[in-house]
Amino acid sequence: MIGAWAGGVGMCAPCPQRVNEYDARMTSRFDGTDPTRSPWSRALALAWPAAALQALHLVVNLSDRWLAGNSATGPSADQIALQAAQTTCFYLSWMTAALGVLASAGASALVARRIGGDDRDGANAACHQALILAAAAGIVGAIVGGGLLDTLLRMLQLDGEAGAYARDYLRVTFLLLPVQLVGGTAAASLAAAGDTRTPLWIGVGVMLVNLPLAWIGFRGLGDWPGLGFVGIAWGTGLSQALGTIVALSVLAAGRAGLRLTADGLRTDWPLMARLLRISLPAAAESFSMVAGQMVFLAAVNGLGDAARAGHGIALGWETVAETLGLAFGVAANVLVGQNLGAGRPDDARRCGMAAYALGATGMSLVGAAFYTLAVPLFRFFCPHPEQAAIVEAGVPVLKLVAFSMPMLASCHILAAALRGAGDTRFPLLFTAAGFFLVRLPLTAWLTWSVVRLPTGTIEGWGLGLYGCWLAMQADIWFRGTLFLVRFTRGRWQGTRV
Repeated sequence: MIGAWAGGVGMCAPCPQRVNEYDARMTSRFDGTDPTRSPWSRALALAWPAAALQALHLVVNLSDRWLAGNSATGPSADQIALQAAQTTCFYLSWMTAALGVLASAGASALVARRIGGDDRDGANAACHQALILAAAAGIVGAIVGGGLLDTLLRMLQLDGEAGAYARDYLRVTFLLLPVQLVGGTAAASLAAAGDTRTPLWIGVGVMLVNLPLAWIGFRGLGDWPGLGFVGIAWGTGLSQALGTIVALSVLAAGRAGLRLTADGLRTDWPLMARLLRISLPAAAESFSMVAGQMVFLAAVNGLGDAARAGHGIALGWETVAETLGLAFGVAANVLVGQNLGAGRPDDARRCGMAAYALGATGMSLVGAAFYTLAVPLFRFFCPHPEQAAIVEAGVPVLKLVAFSMPMLASCHILAAALRGAGDTRFPLLFTAAGFFLVRLPLTAWLTWSVVRLPTGTIEGWGLGLYGCWLAMQADIWFRGTLFLVRFTRGRWQGTRV
């Protein structure tokens, strides 16, 4: 399988002439500073491979969730506990990946700027430092997260069978975290250089390995009974590890002006400091989001297994729309960074707005489908009568999210555009304010019948899971508006990196 991936992404050892010819083709095809192409076509050229890659991740996530909800063995109560555990695992797996921002945000900004300024040696040096930082962050995250796993689950109010399932799953996730972060940073560096197709081909290979490994790990093969829920984690983690090996091999062979060498993997402290100057605020933004999401998830988990499972399934379907936001966010990040590096700030702004317009339109159409098809979408994961409580809790919140798609697009796409410019401090402020001043206070007020405060108690609305999602939508509209205002005002165009 690795050989097949290598053939798909050109891993055969090329001669320097072929590498240079490839780089020339890549530059003419994907260069965000090319003034002969419209912002719309440039955004689409970069976004469609990224969208396809996100779709592959989505297929894997939906397949894993279907496995848990359609288990052929065990009582229905176990299935509900599995689906409840899966929600927490989804959150924590996504949150641990946020550690990768510590490396990928700086890599995206510096590599794109230097590619735009035709400084490929500088871009390559930034890529190497980002990979060092990703490996270090992954190792620290694996040690700390694994050691605090039981404490995390207690904080998130996940207990009983659901807690046991989640504990076993997340131990594997933390164990393999370093390779996940290194692979993500390699993909971010390639995208920043203008190559979003190589990560797509690698993603195809990862999916082709992941799906059978997860199914076999969960259900077994022949006389082997499988590992159950933790088998899904091993299937996902091992396939991602193989994808990381291929990504590093591609970089070692040379791609899009980047080439991984052993000599380059030495810490360059001045360059590392520049990388961290961009990445630390972005990482702080991610960590503030993680902290807010932890408190928010604890509120959801306090509502019982049916609400936990309904919340997770609704989030899983919401990810369908978010694939477009993340994909056009990649395009906005690259185009803004490259055009600023080439000294074209007005073109950077036009490209960012084109990416936002395209992504917001696509996400709004998907949101309309959520509103119309919410019941069958939930029945897909909850086919048994005993799972009716999950459907009852989840359908209203999936319909609700349809109304927030334009601002959710802003949170993904324009935030990524600002990070591409190196403007990472304002997104930190927006995210912290959205979670801690809007989402969490509203969650307490809208979710519970009685809200206990240090000064006493107040009467709440008692809306349960629907109240949680109302608070979430208010936060999305708040942050999305701030990102839109920040980007359209254009002060980020003078950011130095």
